[in-house]
Amino acid sequence: MSGGLAPEAARELVLAEVAPLGGEPVRLEDCLGRVTVAETRSPISLQPFDNSAMDGYALRAADTEGGRPRLRLVGESRAGHPAAVAVEEGEAIWISTGAMVPQGADAVAPVEETSEEDGHVLPSRPVRAGENIRRAGEDVEAEQVLLPAGQQLRAAAVAVLAAAGIAEIECAQRPKVAILGSGDELIPPGEPLAPGQIHDSNTYALSALVREAGAEVAQVDRLSDDADATRRTISAALNSELHQILAVKEPEFDAVRGVDVLIVAGGVSVGRHDHVKGALADLGVEERFWRVAMRPGGPTWFGVLRRDGGRPTLVFGLPGNPVSAMITFHLFARPALRALTGLDPDAGRTQATLATTYRKKPGKAHYLRCRLELTDRGRRAHLTRERQGSHVLTSMLGADALALIPADAEEIAAGEQVEVALLG
Repeated sequence: MSGGLAPEAARELVLAEVAPLGGEPVRLEDCLGRVTVAETRSPISLQPFDNSAMDGYALRAADTEGGRPRLRLVGESRAGHPAAVAVEEGEAIWISTGAMVPQGADAVAPVEETSEEDGHVLPSRPVRAGENIRRAGEDVEAEQVLLPAGQQLRAAAVAVLAAAGIAEIECAQRPKVAILGSGDELIPPGEPLAPGQIHDSNTYALSALVREAGAEVAQVDRLSDDADATRRTISAALNSELHQILAVKEPEFDAVRGVDVLIVAGGVSVGRHDHVKGALADLGVEERFWRVAMRPGGPTWFGVLRRDGGRPTLVFGLPGNPVSAMITFHLFARPALRALTGLDPDAGRTQATLATTYRKKPGKAHYLRCRLELTDRGRRAHLTRERQGSHVLTSMLGADALALIPADAEEIAAGEQVEVALLG
């Protein structure tokens, strides 16, 4: 295709180079957002013992039947302090919510349905056997699977692990990512702009996107519009982890791993001062594709640096335009980062109806920044801005999806369904 590779074909080439990273033990307090590498089983039952669902009296249900029962109080069971005696015929024990049900008791009478008199409890009605008792293992049995492999840990999962007494869990390593922004015109935020200069938003946006994807930012740097300097900076980024490892000189470290992913924003086109592709070739990075038939984001590059005995480094050359850089990250780099940690790279793809008619020339796929509305007929995609040019950075504000307009389409009428990629 003269306009470049189809986006889906480019994505398949990226994912073909991905192999999940290994696992590492992670403390429970640090595991939020991490991904499990194996199924996790509970070492204990939940609940670990029969306990009371409310404040009241632990007793024998048979003792509450007929007449006006009057049961002698013989002790107390409170949370963390079980009763020292068992419940015998005609007896009861005061019990707190969550406390262990004493031996001999088979029900709990709620405190509001009882009264006390001279060291006795008087239930106001008969109580059924098992009433207000949470049974041991009712939630989880010992050795039951709590979490599958490939599960991204959220707050509820952390709570379940803690309840099961698990203090450490094997999680996928976080991909380490180096980010480089290219261009002499880029100035950090907070510094005054000279004529022709702009503030660098790419490295900030990409760093945030990398962290949102569950990866670690290992390095952030900028490339000048000079061939030799570009080559030196890219070489240092590709080997940043290697330099740290060699300084430690411990035999258990993989001294040829390097970073897992390098992302370069800008400098991959055909301009006189675009030196990134040449530098990557000089450094042994094997090109897999350059140019994708899409808008925005056409001048996207992808390649792989292979190391003897070590993991390959995935290298993305994204367009320098901030909107294009963010969109191509979502479409190509983010799925790769998910796959590296064992997550499904296809998650977050769905359908929506387009709220506005959209027209274009055939030949390239268009990706529109949209806000999704949930209606009784499904999702409806509204353009965040009528102007969808790649220079309109504010079109990303409020966008929670990208709507795909296929390459061969000339018009998608309002109300027609389109594929959307969620940005969360």
